Amino acid sequence: MRSSCASVVGKKVRRPRKDMYVHSVFLTTGTSVLLFKLVNSGLKRLPMPESASRNSWKWRNISTSFFHSLVTGMWSVLCFYLHPQMAEDLISTHSVFSHALVSVSIGYFIYDFFDMILNQKISQSWELLFHHIVVITCFSIAVLTGHYVGFAVVALLVEINSIFLHLRQVLRMAGLAKSTVYRLNSMVNLGTYVVFRISTLAWMTRWLVLNRDYVPLMSYTVGSVGMAIMTAMNIVLFYRLLRSDFLKTSREGRREKDM
Repeated sequence: MRSSCASVVGKKVRRPRKDMYVHSVFLTTGTSVLLFKLVNSGLKRLPMPESASRNSWKWRNISTSFFHSLVTGMWSVLCFYLHPQMAEDLISTHSVFSHALVSVSIGYFIYDFFDMILNQKISQSWELLFHHIVVITCFSIAVLTGHYVGFAVVALLVEINSIFLHLRQVLRMAGLAKSTVYRLNSMVNLGTYVVFRISTLAWMTRWLVLNRDYVPLMSYTVGSVGMAIMTAMNIVLFYRLLRSDFLKTSREGRREKDM
């Protein structure tokens, strides 16, 4: 028996008709888009650091992304804690709790995609826009078919690292790039990057290869291409973080000693 959108958290029942999945996805995703729009709008009423006021849109955009990461990162862990059976079958087994998580995330990525399109030059955001298209495509296949929802929840474990990644940007915009808090966050960010981003993507790639016979060709192709793109983007981002927060700091420290 397979779990469904109508089941309670952790309880498995028969999978509902496909049209029920579609209705559930559109309702949850649409609500999510409105939620993140409200979060972003609400940030306009909150105090903002003077150093961030020069680019208030970016401050609100990053803060909204931080909110999404905080919610979905903890939510993804809870999904496996409350429904451990999902870890044994990432293809067919899931709970309403996990299905809702993936749908909510799709709503965020749709919202953020259009937020960047309307407020930022494409030349400055094309990497993120491309990333969002890949995620929306892969997650949509999962929630609309009712398959691979568990696999999508594994992918959302990456958001645990994104909490510290977005916090890093918030601290920099607030003019705290040389603070102790920033340095501590940089170390946690790099550690969680390796554990929850690089390692998770590597595990997902391995799972996809090992389960090739159980995944339809179209889904396997989309998943493989998506994983290859994500892996390449994350390796580049890891190098940028390492160079900016650690290699640059080491060089500056050596210069100060030489003076």
